[in-house]
Amino acid sequence: MSEAAPYFLEVRDAIVEMGGENINLCMQCGTCAGTCPWGRLEEKSHFNIRKMIYQGRMGIDGYETDDILYACTTCGHCVTRCPRGVKITDVVRAMRSVIGETGGIPKNLKAAVGSINSQGNPWSQPREKRDAWAKDLDVPKFTPDTEYLLFVCCTSAFDGRSQKIARSIAEILKKANVSFGIIGNEEQCCGESIRKIGAESEFSMLAEANIKLFKDNGVKKIITTSPHCLSAFKNDYPEFGGEFEVFHYTELLESLVKEGKLSFGNTEAKKVIYHEPCYLGRHSKIFDAPRDLLAQVSGLETIEFDKSKNDSLCCGGGGSRIWMETEPGQRFSDFKVDEAAQKEANVLVTACPYCVVMMEDSVKNLNKDEVLVVKDISEILKEAL
Repeated sequence: MSEAAPYFLEVRDAIVEMGGENINLCMQCGTCAGTCPWGRLEEKSHFNIRKMIYQGRMGIDGYETDDILYACTTCGHCVTRCPRGVKITDVVRAMRSVIGETGGIPKNLKAAVGSINSQGNPWSQPREKRDAWAKDLDVPKFTPDTEYLLFVCCTSAFDGRSQKIARSIAEILKKANVSFGIIGNEEQCCGESIRKIGAESEFSMLAEANIKLFKDNGVKKIITTSPHCLSAFKNDYPEFGGEFEVFHYTELLESLVKEGKLSFGNTEAKKVIYHEPCYLGRHSKIFDAPRDLLAQVSGLETIEFDKSKNDSLCCGGGGSRIWMETEPGQRFSDFKVDEAAQKEANVLVTACPYCVVMMEDSVKNLNKDEVLVVKDISEILKEAL
């Protein structure tokens, strides 16, 4: 042990240097493990956040395996409960960054990073098709006189299903006469996902390139379609000199409603249940705006999951998990879909493209597609314009 101690210290110091300085505050009480979604599963998981932090503090090999270090969805549930205020998601990111420096990122996640490097998005799609979602919508180009840059996340830019989210948001903004525009195919991924993967140097280059692009175009305010982009621009980009006013689209739409610039009519009577995206709720503290918007639509009966807001169960797609396989019985989204069906909801509604992907997969896998559909809030609101 004494001969290896310098190595242990070297690894721990590297984690601290990568932004995981909070790791030294941990007192191993186990609160994090007790509140972690993986602990709620009927089928036992290999993942234990308390064990992972302990191994990180000791600099012991072994925590880099896929089912340990890359199981964390960075949902932030543990952060809200930690009695020492340890920013556990930052520790996870820092530990993954150390692994990234040694080339130990899992193969399928390396593919996502490689695609961002070559095409500017993690979905292996040609960068010249980034603005294809806006076809026939007459979405304006951003100019120095434009108030807001509408930043459409990679998922909603390239995934056919998710493009409906971007189109709905754009149509609502046009209806409200908001001054907004897009830069177009020069835009790239925000990088939130690859930073969580542990590709720190790739994220740094991406953030610096995006900041330069935004500043060169005179961007001061940004509307995001995804809570993950919101988090990156508000919390990560300032480290690199990127200071912008950033809003999730639900925040802006709620303010437009309050100002009398936007209203919604009736819709077909539906029973909807709202799923809290981790990066919108726990990470960004935006709980009320989505619910207030749903309340503006006549005909909707909005219900809640048994555990909501700060205690909401993650969909399972954050922290790079959207690109990783999860065994049946360990999919968080399956539990959410089952509960939604038991409560006889017609629509499971959320406000994050990752959540939509994860929930729709579960609806299909559990054969619930005849009784339950998944929609983004923007789609509900667009129908009620």
